[in-house]
Amino acid sequence: MEVFSYPDNYQFKHPLEHTWTLWYLDSNKTKNWEDCLMEVGSFGTVEDFWCLFHHIKRASELKPGCDYSLFKKGITPMWEDKANKDGGRWVINLEKRISHAKLDYYWLEIAMCLIGECFHGLNEKINGATINIRAKQNKIGLWTSTDDRSSVVRIGMKVKELIGIAPSQVIHFQIHKDCQEKKPTEQLNKLNTYYV
Repeated sequence: MEVFSYPDNYQFKHPLEHTWTLWYLDSNKTKNWEDCLMEVGSFGTVEDFWCLFHHIKRASELKPGCDYSLFKKGITPMWEDKANKDGGRWVINLEKRISHAKLDYYWLEIAMCLIGECFHGLNEKINGATINIRAKQNKIGLWTSTDDRSSVVRIGMKVKELIGIAPSQVIHFQIHKDCQEKKPTEQLNKLNTYYV
C-alpha cells in the first residue's frame, strides 16, 4: 500500500553539509579593499551551486586584479575574520601560460571539493578558497582555520591529490599572521611556511 507519492513534477534538491557564499572582488585603488568586496550569493544545495556557477563569468574571463572567493556562510574572505585569524592558506601558483580551460578546471575542482566535503576528517578546518587573477601569475588559495602543521600538511597533500596537481609541483602554506605583518617575500619564506 502506497502511503504517499510525490507529484510527477516534484524535484528534490540535494542539501550540502554547509551553506556557502560566493564573493567577488574588483580591485580599485581609489576605494578601501573592503568596499571592493561584494557578496554574489549563497547556496546550500548542489542544484543551487550549479545554478550560481553557470550564471557567473568563468575565472579565466575575469580581468587582472579581480578575485572570486567561496567561503562557508558567515565567514568573510579576510585575514581579520575571527574564523580565519588563527589559520592560513595553501597557495597554488598558476603560471599565465596555462590554458584558460585548465585555470577554470582548477577553480571548479577546488569549489566542488569544498562543497562536497572531500577533505575527510579535515573539513571542519577548511573555511574556503580564493582565486586571484593577476597580470603576472594567478593564484588559488585554500584557507584554513588552523596553522597546526600536522593538519595543514595533510590538507595540502589532499588538495594536490583531489585537483590533480602533479607531485613535482610544489605548493606552499602561508600563515595569515605572518602575511598581515607585510614582511618581504624572502622573510615570509623563512618563517612558518610549509611545502608539499
